[in-house]
Amino acid sequence: MTKLEPVLGMEEILDYLPHRYPFIFVDRVICIDRNEGSIVGLKNVTVNEPFFQGHFPDKPIMPGVLIVEALAQVSGILASVMKGIKPKVDGYIYYLAGADNTRFKRPVVPGDSIFLHAYVTHERRDTMKFKSQAKVQDILVCATELLVVARKI
Repeated sequence: MTKLEPVLGMEEILDYLPHRYPFIFVDRVICIDRNEGSIVGLKNVTVNEPFFQGHFPDKPIMPGVLIVEALAQVSGILASVMKGIKPKVDGYIYYLAGADNTRFKRPVVPGDSIFLHAYVTHERRDTMKFKSQAKVQDILVCATELLVVARKI
């Protein structure tokens, strides 16, 4: 039987990520499965996000690079949890080191809730590779492969 970790709220998320407003793109972690090496996070997209002022004011869509960043953030959380690292305590964080095969399938707009899925596909010392997907209402909006690497703060 798979053991799921408890949900992480914003306070716990901030223990794992160095990001702060306006660059934190994970509102909640819904589940973490250490055995499967997977995580599901949530980003609620609201019209008052700072990037909507310029992208695009009359027809706002979330920039694709920020969707990838949100996926990188949940990947970093999963990597930290699996390795037992808390940045504030241990002095290490996971950085985004690469993205491959990134595809965007549909725009993300204000009012959408993005479910951020990441699965470990490869692990080697301080580096982890993930297959990641962002979905809105079970519809794929972005798929990518991400590489994260741990470095001393």
